[in-house]
Amino acid sequence: MTSLNPVDVFRMEADELLACLETTLLDLGEKPQDRALIDTAFRALHTIKGSGAMFGFERVAAFTHDFETAFDLVRQGRVPASVDLVNVALSAKDYIRLLIEDPDGAEPIFGQAILDELSGLVGRATGRAEAAPAPGAAPVAGAAGWRVGIAFAPDILRNGTNPLALLDDLRDLGARTIVPRLDAVPDLAALDPEALSIGWEVTLPAGVTREAIEDVFLFVQDEMTLTLTPLGGEAAMPVPAEIPAQVPPEPVVTEEAAADPVARLAAMPPAARPAPPAPPPPEPRAGARRSEERTASTVRVEAGRLDELMDRVGELVIAQARLSQLAGLHADSGIKTVAEEIERLSARLRDTTMSIRMVPIGALFGRFRRLVHDLSRDLGKPVDFVTEGEETELDKTVIERLADPLVHLIRNAIDHGIEDPGQRAGTAKDPTGRITLSAEHAGAQVRVSVRDDGAGLDAARIRAKAEEKGLVAPGAVLTDQQVYQFLFAPGFSTAATISALSGRGVGMDVVKKTIEGLRGTIDIATVPGAGTTVTLRLPLTLAIIEGLLIRVGEGRYVVPLSAVEECVELPENDRASRGRDFLNIRGALVPFLRLRSLFDAEGEPDPYQKVIIVSVGATRVGLVADQIIGNHQTVIKSLSKLHADVTTFSGATILGDGTAALIIDVGRLVTGGHAELPREYQEVA
Repeated sequence: MTSLNPVDVFRMEADELLACLETTLLDLGEKPQDRALIDTAFRALHTIKGSGAMFGFERVAAFTHDFETAFDLVRQGRVPASVDLVNVALSAKDYIRLLIEDPDGAEPIFGQAILDELSGLVGRATGRAEAAPAPGAAPVAGAAGWRVGIAFAPDILRNGTNPLALLDDLRDLGARTIVPRLDAVPDLAALDPEALSIGWEVTLPAGVTREAIEDVFLFVQDEMTLTLTPLGGEAAMPVPAEIPAQVPPEPVVTEEAAADPVARLAAMPPAARPAPPAPPPPEPRAGARRSEERTASTVRVEAGRLDELMDRVGELVIAQARLSQLAGLHADSGIKTVAEEIERLSARLRDTTMSIRMVPIGALFGRFRRLVHDLSRDLGKPVDFVTEGEETELDKTVIERLADPLVHLIRNAIDHGIEDPGQRAGTAKDPTGRITLSAEHAGAQVRVSVRDDGAGLDAARIRAKAEEKGLVAPGAVLTDQQVYQFLFAPGFSTAATISALSGRGVGMDVVKKTIEGLRGTIDIATVPGAGTTVTLRLPLTLAIIEGLLIRVGEGRYVVPLSAVEECVELPENDRASRGRDFLNIRGALVPFLRLRSLFDAEGEPDPYQKVIIVSVGATRVGLVADQIIGNHQTVIKSLSKLHADVTTFSGATILGDGTAALIIDVGRLVTGGHAELPREYQEVA
């Protein structure tokens, strides 16, 4: 069993911290007076700096230190958190990420340019604020400075804290001396190499604030004792409530005692002597868990292991289906009982494994706040970004592949959908546009929508462009929905000019290919002058789905159950192939496709054929099959590269008897079979 590389662990934790920092900075741009946001950003920077130094990322630590130093002026209230400052801070965050992910690609000149710009903003702001004292600033020590006593908890090393990095922070504050305190170091026989028994005494010059000293130990305040004593005869300063004063300030000892640790210890009153290190915890009994394991709420697992686990569960589901089929042919009740128990256990294991792969979509949504912020600034269009349904869970693989399509949709919504402030004012709209990104469960699917309150789509303009490119014959009868689908054609764009954001007709083509690759569909709804909504309908998972097993001729196929609305019997007068293939479903006409014809099935059709009513967006179509076999737990297997041009099927599965069944891609089947539909339906659909 391999363990995670510590550097990889740092990168994962840094990624979370940088995501938190970006979110906090974006919030700070909207609420610049929020002290909690300023403190959160500062803590994230402080942690990245300390962890970077600990794991050998010296450039990260150095750059973050300079960034943190400038941002500390914001924390002290000497520099306002302006929009310009937030923008530069976001650029600094991007550079830190580059230093972590690709140190060789991070040119120092770019980092220096960011720091210079940050320094310029801070310098101009502090120049205006020098006349008045900083609001809420902590008092400065006396003329002689501070004496700082530091005693860490013995187990602080086990928790991953590096005391030497904290001492380096004190050096940066201008520490004059740093002297180790060896009073509590035990004899060699009793020494625990993993327990810290050394303390330190540090003297700092005048001008260092009490707040600056406490900030150094902000993240370890519950694991240490800190005493601050002003030098120069002033009264001892009490330790703040958030840093518990567990020992009183050290008494002044003679120079001789200070040089001799034993004499120094003897000169100290009992109450001031450091406590001896705690003995190491006893080893747990065989089979017992450590207390840390009992209290752990999460465990980091490599994504590849989850994928492998899902593959194994899929193979188990296939084997279980075959066992159930064999048990049904066997007269032994004991074998049937075992088969039923294995079926129950495999179903629970399947559901548990799939739930492990499910992650909230909010983590993906959070990435787009920065995108909207930057596009709004670059295009000069103020935009509010709203997210809904962040708690909606989706398979991690789907979420990973969903990022690029959403980027294109959001960019299009801001670039093409949202009008300029002047245009919005002329139509009595709020000058600030609005982009809403939402997600919700819909049965076995998830609907992800991008909605804007812009000008809406111009169907006539889109059609004219489609005719110009030869995508449709002039005069052809098309619905607005069919016209909107031209937006996803390769190279299609209605932009008058090509810019850095749009005009080449590439983005929406990528959206369609990716969503179809996820076995999803795309719907577009628009209201002229009021905005457009693009809805992506996606399966919850790409690994195992509920399917409806059908037979067409001698072949068996699976229809995803999420697309099935109902099943009916084909009326006798419609069983022969005719020109008008419609069903009357409770007063609504529903066209149907004969799968025997589409799949070139041989032999005569069954006397009592069935129709599976499926829905693709707002379209309802019937699929005529010879027989409906029943529900089937479908483990999806990808088709080989030799079948890359087969668009009617999204994959295959293994049945209980060991044979394969193709999985029908309902969306593509309906689109590809459009020519097979009745002409009346083509004209009105």
